Amino acid sequence: MDIQQLLHLTVTNKASDLHLLPGVPPAIRIDGVLSYVSNYPILTREAVQSMIFSLLNPIQRERFLKDKELDFSFGFGGGVSGDLGRFRGNVYYQRGFICAEFRFLEPRIRTIEELNLPKIIHNFSNLKQGLVLVTGPTGHGKSTTLAAIINEINLNKALHILTIEDPIEYTYPSGKSLISQREMGLDTNSWLAALRSALREDPDVVLVGEMRDPETIASTVTIAETGHLVLSTLHTNSAAQSIDRIIDAFPPNQQAQIKVQLAATLKGIVSQRLLPQISGGRVPGVELLIGTPAVSSNIREGKTHLIDSIIQNSQDVGMIPLESSLSSLVLSGTISLEIAKSYALRQEELLRLVG
Repeated sequence: MDIQQLLHLTVTNKASDLHLLPGVPPAIRIDGVLSYVSNYPILTREAVQSMIFSLLNPIQRERFLKDKELDFSFGFGGGVSGDLGRFRGNVYYQRGFICAEFRFLEPRIRTIEELNLPKIIHNFSNLKQGLVLVTGPTGHGKSTTLAAIINEINLNKALHILTIEDPIEYTYPSGKSLISQREMGLDTNSWLAALRSALREDPDVVLVGEMRDPETIASTVTIAETGHLVLSTLHTNSAAQSIDRIIDAFPPNQQAQIKVQLAATLKGIVSQRLLPQISGGRVPGVELLIGTPAVSSNIREGKTHLIDSIIQNSQDVGMIPLESSLSSLVLSGTISLEIAKSYALRQEELLRLVG
């Protein structure tokens, strides 16, 4: 079985990930659970390298051998974007051996309803300007949620959508919008350069794949400040933690400024994790923050420890505490109480809600 057959096996088994490491058989992740491909022999160092290098062009291979890691993506199954979908690959070394992980991206971008996300997330696609963050652990659907919001804009509004990604993940169908997708290494050499030139590219909406350091955070917030809608991601576990992460990325003498900017631009944070359903598959548990005047005031004044209370007390305007989302899934029989407890930030509150 070659790499194309393994990728096809990943698709047909509805797996999210494929792992290739020397010394063990290939492994796939289905509904969050990792298992070896049955009846497949242990991979040799040479087999893994051959499989991976067959997917890389000469420039990518040279970059990988120089940097010892590489992010890339490719369509799978024919067609420009891949009739069966796309894969985002990460090639890396461990203990001197070449390894790889491939994340499968479905060919059709699902809607907010199809993803079982709160309907109020539709409101983010109607914003004219500001910053919207989708946060959560790796592998819990951040890119998919962002793609749903972006595609809703694409299908309904005549705007210029600019994405800066490493690598490009979802590709978008023809809609009312003009979409420019820039990939790190292929279309630009640095996040900072791409963000600095973004405003000269006449965008209405900007997707920043990830806010990675103080420079990219500052540039992303500035774009949101100048009348654009900006969407991005962070690897954080809650809305309050996301705000703290942004502020703490800066030295103390710059934190007052970023607090003011963030207070003025933040429109919402979707913090999500994908939970295994009792019936199979996964469903999102969501914490949702909306950038109300109370949220802005507390960010400006450095009182982020009050954000959780604001979410709890602002459910009438659409905010959702994580425990409220989890309890609804438990009470509807979608997930087990044990799963909900393992993901809850405040177990006592979850137990109170489920009665």
